[in-house]
Amino acid sequence: MTAGAAAPPLGARIAGEARVVAALGRRSVRQAFRRPQFLAPIIIFPSLFLAVNTGGAGRAVDLPQFPPVHGFLDFQLAGAMLQSTMLGGVSAAIALALDIQIGFVDRLVAAPIARASFVLGRLVATGVLGLLSGLWFLAIGLAFGAHIHAGVPGALVVLALVGLNAIAWGTIGAALALNTGNPSVAQGIFPIVFVILFLSSAFFPEALLLEPAKTIAQWNPMSLIANGLREPIISDLSMGKTLECLGGIAIVAAIGTILCARGVNKKLRSA
Repeated sequence: MTAGAAAPPLGARIAGEARVVAALGRRSVRQAFRRPQFLAPIIIFPSLFLAVNTGGAGRAVDLPQFPPVHGFLDFQLAGAMLQSTMLGGVSAAIALALDIQIGFVDRLVAAPIARASFVLGRLVATGVLGLLSGLWFLAIGLAFGAHIHAGVPGALVVLALVGLNAIAWGTIGAALALNTGNPSVAQGIFPIVFVILFLSSAFFPEALLLEPAKTIAQWNPMSLIANGLREPIISDLSMGKTLECLGGIAIVAAIGTILCARGVNKKLRSA
């Protein structure tokens, strides 16, 4: 821009940044489909775990303290979707760390665009992949006998919550990549996802957990998210459960956003 030239209107600047974010998001989605190692944790691993868990522990529904459900598969779908979005955050961390290593992020930082655009683009892609994983698990669940008790409205609520949860965990992944810049460190977080999930109500009701796992699950935000995702599948839509789920997602997103901001500032200082 020449000296004295008027700055573009705010609306034009916002539209320009939105196009940048959309382009980066499309690039990230294409990147995920071109590299199976990014899609496997989102689709294949949770699907296999769902099949093994449902086949091996299906009789758990006969336990006195198990909530009334049509089948164990109905109960497990929420856990599979939650696992998929959490692992999607890990995949996003690995992909962003690789972009940092090859210098792609440095070129974006030097470009005349908002400094957070590369993070927002990655989050858009993570949200899209989260929606796709939600559709996948609802589809295979229905194909193998699951029921969505709340019908089409319940399925839409589940998809919306899955997408938002994917974005929330995308902020955690982006923060991890920005603060370490190392794909190996991001990949090393993989086992921790299972620890967090098993210490929640994602796979089994809190009433059937033993101490100290039961107390941890009660304070684990993943329990709020899992219960909110599960409610439309096994029961009617519940505003209370949906709000609790959104609260759990907000906790994850707040932590990730704070750490992301720290990572972006660190990246700008080193640029």
